[in-house]
Amino acid sequence: MAGRFSRSLELARASWSVVRADKELMLLPVLSVIALMVVVGSFAVPVAVLGGFLDGTVRAEPGPVEWVVALAFYVLAYFIGIFFNTALVGAAMIRINGGNPRLSDGLRIAWERAGRIFGYACIAATVGLLLRALEERVGLIGRIVVKLIGVGWALATFLVVPVLVTRDVGPVDAVKESAELLRRTWGENLIGNLGLGLVFGLGYLGLAIVSAGILVLAAQTDQPLVISLVVLVAIVAFLALSALHATMQGVYSAALYRYATDHATPLPGFGPELLEGAFAPKQ
Repeated sequence: MAGRFSRSLELARASWSVVRADKELMLLPVLSVIALMVVVGSFAVPVAVLGGFLDGTVRAEPGPVEWVVALAFYVLAYFIGIFFNTALVGAAMIRINGGNPRLSDGLRIAWERAGRIFGYACIAATVGLLLRALEERVGLIGRIVVKLIGVGWALATFLVVPVLVTRDVGPVDAVKESAELLRRTWGENLIGNLGLGLVFGLGYLGLAIVSAGILVLAAQTDQPLVISLVVLVAIVAFLALSALHATMQGVYSAALYRYATDHATPLPGFGPELLEGAFAPKQ
């Protein structure tokens, strides 16, 4: 376990080096959020126009139409997230291989795999919707079991995107290969995800505490403009931290995939000369 923890730290350091060298990669999670907001709006606006939020009716059991709409939304949401994550991982792979990726390189890689991404989005959306439906129909113990199943699915599919980027396989085979790779990298997968989650969790908490404190002070000025400015800055800060978190997670999955498939060294190709050269900030 100590060896796995050490390798996980090396993978995380290498991932951070990629982010430092290619800061524009953080734009991909931002674009993903913007695209998702457009999709949410495309579903919410028609419902609002038709009075769906005002009729006050609550159905005890969703009908076939509701399930179809929910599945369509899930598929689109997953497709957007996976598409931009594929672009992120694709660009990270170029950097890991010693290249100098541009934002357009990542988007090109994702676009070339749009069909496979959509196929995997359908699988992930179906699983996600089924788990949510199960969670709403079972008791406390059942919800815990369902959440554990969800965690297991997330770990087993963590390397699906790197597989789609590097291999000419369909979504089902990508899921199978990712699950197989989990067996080899379960320590790095679990520790790395927990480590990144802990670090950024503390970051979110610290940012929330600081933002709340400044907001309290701003409220004492009784100036709406000052309060609005503080809220805006806090939102931007949270979005920036979220973009960094998503970028680190994507790059980490690329580095972990390389470790799993080319495991001659803990960090294949991430020697000191690469960290000082290929990972150096671009001029």
